[in-house]
This record gives sequence, structure tokens and C-alpha cells, in this order.
Amino acid sequence: MKKIVIVTTVVLSFLLAFAPASFSFGGKAKTLTPLKGSIEIPVSEVSDGVARFYSVQADDGIVVSFFVVKSQDNVIRAAINACDVCYRAGKGYKQKGDYMVCQNCGQRFPMDKINVLSGGCNPAPLARQITGDRVVISMKDINENSWYAKYDRS
Repeated sequence: MKKIVIVTTVVLSFLLAFAPASFSFGGKAKTLTPLKGSIEIPVSEVSDGVARFYSVQADDGIVVSFFVVKSQDNVIRAAINACDVCYRAGKGYKQKGDYMVCQNCGQRFPMDKINVLSGGCNPAPLARQITGDRVVISMKDINENSWYAKYDRS
């Protein structure tokens, strides 16, 4: 039994130490650099139902945090890591199963409603296109939503 505990501890430590940067375990988001007015993320990076958190600097200098996730209905969705109500708290969302949970008020939002519902405490929708094997987000859309990130503390 003691060997199993030791092996499990070593394996988990290894996995956490070498987890991809695109995972957000409450830490920093993966920073992206725009190219020709947009940012691109490989579809394969966001196709497993796990929300990936990213950040990019808007034209006004504010770093905007957002997430991309493939929901159970096989739609790749994207949202600013903030909402109309709680953005001033700068806490964003975390994933719990098939829900995104506001880390400020605790409200839960089904992932299949991201980019469908907006306003209130819903994750602020972020327009995206799937072009070949890439999720493409226009910097115009990032720039228009940078006000949400004014208070971001992630």
C-alpha cells in the first residue's frame, strides 16, 4: 500500500510539473501573440472538453483573458474570462464538469450556452471562426472587449 501511495504521488507531481501551459490551474493563462489582426489556436488544443485559458494584449495595452472550450454538442466556444456583472472583481471563471463557474458569485453556466446567452453573469461571448484546423479570433473583437479585463487579477 505504501508503494502505491509513493508511486501515485510521484506520478501526480510529474504530471503537474509538466502540464501544458494552456491548462489553467488557477495560474496564468497561455499568452498568445496576434498575427495579421487575429490570433489562432489549433482546434486539436481545445477539442477535449477542457476549457483552455489564454491572454493577449489589446491595442489599448490591456491584457485580455479569455477561454476556449469544445462543449458536449461538439461546438467550439469562446468567451472573455469575465461577465457584465462581476468583471470588476477580476476573478473570471473555472470549469466544473460541463459548467463554467463564476469565481466571484458562484453562478454556474452550461458550456453549451456560451456564445448563445449574453449579459448578466453569463461569460461574455467572444466571436470565433473555425478555419481549417484553427480557431481564429479577430483582434477587433479582443479590442472591443478589453474593458472587461480592466480589473483582471488572473
